[in-house]
Amino acid sequence: MIKLREMKSIKFLLKYPKRLKSTKKFILECRNFTEMKKSNKKGFVFTPFQSENQSPFEKLFDIFKELITYTSGDFDEAIDWLRSLDKEYKLTDEHYSIDDFVEDLKKKGYIKEEIDANGLGGTKITPKTERAIRQQALKHIFGKIKKSGSGNHKSKSPGLGDEHTGDFRNYQFGDNLDKVSITESLKNAQVNHGIQDFSLSEDDLVVEETMHKSQMSTVLMIDISHSMILYGEDRITPAKKVAMALAELITTRYPKDTLDIIVFGNDAWTIDIKELPYLQVGPYHTNTVAGLQLAMDLLRRKKNTNKQIFMITDGKPSCLRLPDGQYYKNSNGLDKYIVNKCYAMAQQARKLHIPITTFMIAQDPYLMQFISEFTAANQGKAFYTGLKGLGEMIFEDYETNRKKRIRG
Repeated sequence: MIKLREMKSIKFLLKYPKRLKSTKKFILECRNFTEMKKSNKKGFVFTPFQSENQSPFEKLFDIFKELITYTSGDFDEAIDWLRSLDKEYKLTDEHYSIDDFVEDLKKKGYIKEEIDANGLGGTKITPKTERAIRQQALKHIFGKIKKSGSGNHKSKSPGLGDEHTGDFRNYQFGDNLDKVSITESLKNAQVNHGIQDFSLSEDDLVVEETMHKSQMSTVLMIDISHSMILYGEDRITPAKKVAMALAELITTRYPKDTLDIIVFGNDAWTIDIKELPYLQVGPYHTNTVAGLQLAMDLLRRKKNTNKQIFMITDGKPSCLRLPDGQYYKNSNGLDKYIVNKCYAMAQQARKLHIPITTFMIAQDPYLMQFISEFTAANQGKAFYTGLKGLGEMIFEDYETNRKKRIRG
């Protein structure tokens, strides 16, 4: 066990033991600092992969990036965790200590000293660390994806593009000459005219079909109501990891796409990608309507034909903001007034050709029924995921939706 009495800044782990359990599991999975014990058993032995040339800094940095995500960007707390894990698992030795690691973080530009408005100093992570966290989230959730050209979203409709399908058609007036298949055209000329009297006419030309590549505008909605960290289960950390991975995927592989991130509690507001590592839940109810209103307002301004909303939530809608600015709240079951407003927003999004995909991190039958009816009103999709596999499902759905051509 980690000695919690030695770590003043992580007392809240006593309230949320699953966060501690998942962190220990991560350490056991990602590190391989001890040699495997010899075994006399026959057969294959599979062990976690680790680069042989990984330096002590790189080993600790992988763990640090995970911890800084759990602590919502709190550097001091993350280092306290790291020191405790070092005592438990012997992550360092006499040649390289945690203090050496902290000094390297400063030298490499991953952290910096800051003084706040009250004159108090502290250590903060830098944008370089924020980017490294997003890259790690992308690697863990989606795997390594190399950067490619911009705007390469496949649709089911052939058209002008550069994604080759392997199918050919006759040349038509207006086709770009760079789309003409020279090999196939020369073969047609030989078949049609023979080698002795070789000639190439317009009728011999063929063009290879390409897929029309579209652009996608996505809004990711994240529930930050109190229930996202209730009952000892940390649901907000997986949600923000998915958001960071999706943001990194889009900015590196599909830079012409747009991604807006919305958080919603009593109200809804947008956050920048750089704010994701610091995202925390609050003492909020769940105003799903406010989140959907803001999402549709953002998408109305986008010029892209393809638009979609991803919503990650674990709770029922329990809050509305009335025209006079007052809040109407009811956490006792499903309030018909609030629920009907949600259905109305789903239908409005449907009229705007904006599909909503809901990732429901809860298994309560009455909530699943609500999401089912909400999805039917929008003609969207719903996944009752729990926390396991959330990132993979969002990635797969994102890739699937990119291949659809949504007609306005």
